[in-house]
Amino acid sequence: MATPMEEDRLEAAAAPPADVAGGGAEDREKPDAPPMESDSDSDDEGDAGDELRIQALERALLEQPLNYESHVQLIQCLRKSGNIEKLRAAREEMNKYFPLTPKMWQDWAKDEISLSSGRGSFDDIEKLYERGVQEYLNIKLWRDYLDYVEEHDQSVSQCSQSGLSKMRDLYERAITAGGLHVTEGSKLWEAYREYEMAILTINDGNDEEKAKQVQRVRALFHRQLSVPLADIESTLAAYKSWEAEEGNTRDPDSQVDDVPPNVLSAYKKASEMYNARKQYEDELSDAAEPEANKLQVFLKYIKFEESFGDPARVQVLYERAVSELPVSSDLWMGYTSYLDRTLKVPAILKSVYHRATRNCTWVSDLWVHYLLSLERIRASEDELRHVFELAIQCSFPSMNEYLNIYLTRVDSLRRGMPTGLDFELIRQTFVDAAEFLSPQLGIEELLLLHAYWAKLECNIGKDIAAARAVWENALKKSGCVLEVWQHYISMEIEMGHTHEARSLYKRCYSKKFAGSGSEAVCHAWIRFEREHGTLDDYDLAIKKVTPRLKELIMFKAQQEAKSDPSSAPKETSYANDSSQKRKPSKMTSKVQPPAKKRKDNPPKKTMSSDDHRSKEQSIDSHLQEAGEVSKGKAEAPVEMKVEGESKGGNTSSNQPKPYFYSDKCTAYMSNIDLKATELHIRGFFSDIGGVVDIRLLRDRSTKKSRGLAYVDFSDKDHLEAAIRKNKQKLLSKKVSIAPSDPSKSKKNREAGTSFKDKLPSGGDHGEKAPVDGTSEKEMPKGETKITGKNTLFAPRALVKPLGWNKKDEKPDVAAEELKSNDEFRNLLLKK
Repeated sequence: MATPMEEDRLEAAAAPPADVAGGGAEDREKPDAPPMESDSDSDDEGDAGDELRIQALERALLEQPLNYESHVQLIQCLRKSGNIEKLRAAREEMNKYFPLTPKMWQDWAKDEISLSSGRGSFDDIEKLYERGVQEYLNIKLWRDYLDYVEEHDQSVSQCSQSGLSKMRDLYERAITAGGLHVTEGSKLWEAYREYEMAILTINDGNDEEKAKQVQRVRALFHRQLSVPLADIESTLAAYKSWEAEEGNTRDPDSQVDDVPPNVLSAYKKASEMYNARKQYEDELSDAAEPEANKLQVFLKYIKFEESFGDPARVQVLYERAVSELPVSSDLWMGYTSYLDRTLKVPAILKSVYHRATRNCTWVSDLWVHYLLSLERIRASEDELRHVFELAIQCSFPSMNEYLNIYLTRVDSLRRGMPTGLDFELIRQTFVDAAEFLSPQLGIEELLLLHAYWAKLECNIGKDIAAARAVWENALKKSGCVLEVWQHYISMEIEMGHTHEARSLYKRCYSKKFAGSGSEAVCHAWIRFEREHGTLDDYDLAIKKVTPRLKELIMFKAQQEAKSDPSSAPKETSYANDSSQKRKPSKMTSKVQPPAKKRKDNPPKKTMSSDDHRSKEQSIDSHLQEAGEVSKGKAEAPVEMKVEGESKGGNTSSNQPKPYFYSDKCTAYMSNIDLKATELHIRGFFSDIGGVVDIRLLRDRSTKKSRGLAYVDFSDKDHLEAAIRKNKQKLLSKKVSIAPSDPSKSKKNREAGTSFKDKLPSGGDHGEKAPVDGTSEKEMPKGETKITGKNTLFAPRALVKPLGWNKKDEKPDVAAEELKSNDEFRNLLLKK
């Protein structure tokens, strides 16, 4: 928004000639001369261009009525065109949304004066001036107002008693508004004195009335000489000259220059005050100073003035500041706060807050203070509601500011309940706030709103069902947030409703909350039952919570294992260290192969096949432990097939034939940016082509990328071209590309009989299969079958990946874990 000073310069540059604008004071009574006719094409084209511009500006304001610059430009174009009716409407429309600058009020009044005729026009113009002087403090506008009334009001010009009284009241208002203006206030004092002197000159009949008038003029001189104004010395000279003209002789008690002692004392004090303020006035008078510097000068000046404790002088200085810097929220906040602390005059407070919120509509704190100030001065409910409705229609930078407006309104209604307000007003305000704010507010802010709402429903509305409905509605929107449940439960506990609180714990203890929230709610339930429940209630809580806590602990361990993938191999590397204690897996505790008994005394130089099998079993045991920590190894039983299985083997007739990855033309990618998707990878290889399938490995629980992928190519040539792209950037990371080598899995396949009997067999639900005594030799050749939940050592190239989805043809994360465990096992066998 342009400042008044900037606006004055803009309008001065684009102002129409005097005959269009209404002319000066001497031409106000003259009607506008009709425009001269011209047949020139340039004039016609100019008029047509102005009309098109006016229409464009009008359309723009219909779409965006709060566009300040469009309002200004439309008024300028209409003044130039001379369309007074549209011009008047445009000014009214702009003033509905924004305060007009003093220069705009002066121009408006001049335009109306040029067309005025009759008493009705005088009243309208007087109202215009009255509206203008209420917006900003401007000495020139006040002078125009005073001159117009003095010249055009018949009761004033005829010096009737009512006219004299009206004019003196108007001058006193002007002196109150701007008489303390250090640099320009003397203009108002001089105009007032000149008016009273004019009355004195025409009052020749009654000596008593003349004496009273002389005393009025003298009193004005004395009042002005006590005010620190820029030209105070010239005022003193004018006073002495006037006294000499009146023929007053020197008083014996008077001091220098025939000035009474009290007047001289006031004059000296005012001179000292002016000298103390002169440095600030000099800085403000520098037109080259930027607005930021001028603001700092005003703030220092105001602080200096406040130290003297004269509210009237501080108020005038604030009015000067906001007139020059109308969109400075710091000034308006300081001004309104000062009035709230010191003056506390209802009319002044309402006027200043109204102007502050019109100039800085986007400052929510001004609206909040406005509502609070109205409440302090005992404003009506209708006035409070009107200001609140204006506030929520403004545009604030954040939704938290709207929340503050709503809560301030609720506070006011709550405090007004003893005066007879209906609680339904509070409830409706909360409903509107929740509907308007919920989609965009954060969790903490919504909690604040709903907690306050539910509390008032209980304490003031006396409606517990409505309070619960508030929280139930919050749960529908934010049921995964622990704090919502905690506040709801706390309300029930505070009210002594232990049964309802227990029901809430039963509803939420099994939910998944962020961070350690799930564990916290479990422990909170146990603590609640210890403090409020019976032994049966406590036992029930323990029964419910214990398995849930175990799940959470296991899940946490799985997440830690995933975040540190080197932890499992590190543990396995100490397989032969007797000092490392480890928990035996289910597989080793249930089935103990004969080779285990011969492990105690192994040969020193050679290793038999049984000893080799014993070492292999020890390695398998370690890998089984790592598999139990990893997520998904003990969840759903999976039946897998080895490629050497014969067609006539025992297979499930209802299961579809699994898909096996041979990795013959497959590239293994690592260090992939976690934001990359299959489309990014396909685009990465778009320059070489030949991509058949992409398998991006994802976390089973979070479904987020793990930074690993297998890419199948149509032939070896494309695979070699892909490998040559090693260490090139995909998104923000350099990816590593190598051929996927399933040869290690082939070794495992050849030695499959050395570990297949270690894997437990199970049914569809993971139960332990009965031991039928069938030996390894009795199994048909080529019918090797691995069943059960644990598939830790099955070669990746032979096994259908866990979580296989035929529809999207993507393997599960467990497939990659099988491959990594298989390679690690072979590494240990070599050692």
